[in-house]
Amino acid sequence: MEREFRHIIRVAGTDLDGTLKVPYALARIKGVGIRLGWVITKLLGLDPNMRAGYLTDEEIEKIEEVLKDPVAHGVKPWLVNRQRDPETGKDLHLIGADLELRVKMDIELMKKIKCWKGIRHALGLKVRGQKTRTTGRKGMTVGVIRRRK
Repeated sequence: MEREFRHIIRVAGTDLDGTLKVPYALARIKGVGIRLGWVITKLLGLDPNMRAGYLTDEEIEKIEEVLKDPVAHGVKPWLVNRQRDPETGKDLHLIGADLELRVKMDIELMKKIKCWKGIRHALGLKVRGQKTRTTGRKGMTVGVIRRRK
């Protein structure tokens, strides 16, 4: 059975480079990393060394089905990007625009309840405990002013 090569394939609303190996091509989807790409490839019994351009339409549909709900297809819960979702309590995996929207909603919630991370986001400062004495000076004058002698 001869497979047809396509230079660009569309998976989960994203155009992927057909010359990349399958796990690395899947990693180009926002919300899917290389490790999850490898797990999906192994789970569906695909050859990880095969180029993504050789995937058939049926294989692409199976990949999209697994991406919609990876935990139901046997992916471990610690591999998904939204464990114990605060709204539903389930392990979810978000990809593409859904992921971006949910992150924005989370930041807006932090700002609304005025938690420490929300305050830092609102002020445009570093959020994760980094030093701010010399870094993160975007928009201001950078450098030290010398005194007159």
